[in-house]
Amino acid sequence: MVKSVFLFVAALLVTGPALAQGDSGDPAAGQRVFNQCRACHTINEGGRAGVGPNLHGVVGRKAASIEGFRYSPAMREKGSQNWTWTEENLHPYLRNPREVVPGTTMSFPGVRNEQQLNDLIAYLKQQS
Repeated sequence: MVKSVFLFVAALLVTGPALAQGDSGDPAAGQRVFNQCRACHTINEGGRAGVGPNLHGVVGRKAASIEGFRYSPAMREKGSQNWTWTEENLHPYLRNPREVVPGTTMSFPGVRNEQQLNDLIAYLKQQS
């Protein structure tokens, strides 16, 4: 009995940190995932907008709130509803943008891999 409890505790100590990181994501890996976004977005502080808005500070920012950027009517509607880019909103949006904001002009098909999605959000949080 003591041996099985010891093995259980040892296994928990080994896998516990890995399980915790799975939920929060790895910002370094997320930076690599963000390379898919660089065709349209910048993320450096004070950076210019491209086809899409600059994403520095996006986590916690109200949707469609960058002055001077021409958002789609669908995204402006989200902004008028005070929709904010929280982790909870980013997750489904980055998985399938057109499902969350029908009518968006963002042509990105989404990140389907759950770990890459968590990593990307961790990177976006780090840049916010």
